[in-house]
Amino acid sequence: MTAAAQPLPAARRSKRMTPARWGLYAFIFITALYFLLPLYVMVVTSLKPMAEIRQGNLLALPVAPSIDAWVKAWTSACTGLTCQGIKIGFLNSLRIMVPSVVISILVGSLTGYALSLWRVRGGNILFGTMMVVAFIPYQVFIYPLVRVFSFTGLGQSLLTIVIIHTIFGLPTMTLLFRNYFASLPVELFKAARVDGAGFYQIYARIMMPMATPMIVVAVILQTTGIWNDFILGLVFAGRDNLPMTVQLNNIVNSTQGERAYNVDMAATLLTALLPLVVYFGSGRWFVRGIAAGAVKG
Repeated sequence: MTAAAQPLPAARRSKRMTPARWGLYAFIFITALYFLLPLYVMVVTSLKPMAEIRQGNLLALPVAPSIDAWVKAWTSACTGLTCQGIKIGFLNSLRIMVPSVVISILVGSLTGYALSLWRVRGGNILFGTMMVVAFIPYQVFIYPLVRVFSFTGLGQSLLTIVIIHTIFGLPTMTLLFRNYFASLPVELFKAARVDGAGFYQIYARIMMPMATPMIVVAVILQTTGIWNDFILGLVFAGRDNLPMTVQLNNIVNSTQGERAYNVDMAATLLTALLPLVVYFGSGRWFVRGIAAGAVKG
């Protein structure tokens, strides 16, 4: 190959703005604007007093920014007959989310480990059944589950909603950990077996310490799904354990007094704050875990 025919190094290639590149940048900009504009409107509205909101300039920055709406949304907004703010729902969501995430990840990782490295009789049938059930809308199961928990005496309670979230999270958690453990070198498993390690020893001392990226992915997925859930919390949590999303719905749809749009926006942002913090705080691990779990199934 002559020197003229050889491809140019990456550093020497032309960096001219071609029509294709312009189109790509335009698409990225429009997409970012599409998703960021509602967030911008929510933030600026939550910082405006109602007198300024009534002027109708939706996109204008607040003339006199104030966090009064945020304080009211957290401490004294009415969520029905009580006016204790959305903080009660925040605490309830934490009480629901933490045990649900921990239990679903523990059970899902243990199941995925067993299905990937141990020859479990009927394991493939069990795994296939779980994957089929995972694609059935969970609304189909609500009435049967209501009847089951009513018959067992659990009814609407914190324990009930934790069990529900654990059950619905198991198929996804099992799939993630099964694929991840199947991508690890099988020689590690065989060496541990030769050294006399048992089922739980290999799981706790070898597999789980190596599964940190996948654990982060599982935490993000479960935290986001459980925290944003509305209908399951409304049906199964009980009146004393209503999650933050139900409290937010009560605030936004309240018909008492003046419609406080700034309080509504502040309450919505407070509700979405924890999943955003979790995701942006562990985004690098999320990408690594997804890539690792997709190596082979």
